[in-house]
Amino acid sequence: MSAPTTAAPGVVVPAMPAARKAAMVLVQLGKERASRILARLEPVEIEEITAEILRMDRVDQEIADAVLEEFYDFSAIGPGIGGGVSLAQQLLEATMSADEAAGMIERLQSSLAGQPFEFLQQADARQVISLLSGEHPQAIALVLAHLRPDHASVILAGLPASLQGDVAHRIALMDRASPDVVTVVAESLQRKASTVLTPRELAAVGGVAPLVEIINRADPTTEKAILEGLETRDEALAEEVRSQMFVFADILLLEDRAMQLVLRQVETSDLSVSLKGADDAVRDKIMRNLSERARENLAEEIDMLGPVRVSQIEEARSNIVQIIRRLEESGQIAIRREGEDDYVS
Repeated sequence: MSAPTTAAPGVVVPAMPAARKAAMVLVQLGKERASRILARLEPVEIEEITAEILRMDRVDQEIADAVLEEFYDFSAIGPGIGGGVSLAQQLLEATMSADEAAGMIERLQSSLAGQPFEFLQQADARQVISLLSGEHPQAIALVLAHLRPDHASVILAGLPASLQGDVAHRIALMDRASPDVVTVVAESLQRKASTVLTPRELAAVGGVAPLVEIINRADPTTEKAILEGLETRDEALAEEVRSQMFVFADILLLEDRAMQLVLRQVETSDLSVSLKGADDAVRDKIMRNLSERARENLAEEIDMLGPVRVSQIEEARSNIVQIIRRLEESGQIAIRREGEDDYVS
């Protein structure tokens, strides 16, 4: 008998046998997914869960939702190790420390694992958004954590605004998922998409870093909506995400040589629009890294602009930030963020 748990805000799941919780989850997952999960269980477990399904009459919807939420949360933080992996770890621990054995197992799993959602990597983002419609937020987070950040960003931006913050929050908190759960979700979506590819197992890894990559590739409006949604759920986590992101005002963190390299790649039209309403410190930083002639030309262009829509300013700044992020990723520039060690040239 499991103890009472709180799986959703304000909803306490009463104490009940694990088999009853499993039955409630399977009923909500639908026949196709439920049958695939049952196929992985032992005969005794199947019998216990089936008996609970037969006994089940009507269940309060809030309790049913909370149990399903608990299932997804558990799958997202479960150890994801079993069977042959467990045996391999026991053998390794006979010759090395537990930490060393765990590290080796993790490295081997990473190198041997395939991509369970590979069939979605090249799919049109609109089709993926449609495919994910109606899926649980934890399942959506699981999928996005596996996709390329640029692809995941477009998909996240296409989700309903009310869902974006929830999904972002789950990606940030995700560590690793049970391979069996990943496989069930991947195979279910693959059949739903009517594809012929066969996904393979992979321990899913989310966290703040991949979420930052996803948000960094989003447009300013989506970026703001995601961060605000995340902040309402977890203010500290939202602050951690923000601390790892680069925004237009962070131009002040660039060394002058890096700033000059960035300015050589920025369109003059973007530069002039981006400086409308910019802080004096940011404006001075840019101006002093331009030649005298370029400074004069830029000042003239700004004066000639007249009123500019906020959306145009945000777009221009986003274009510049994308250039900075691209140069940092390629190693051509370094951004000295607060709290980081100094560089030695």
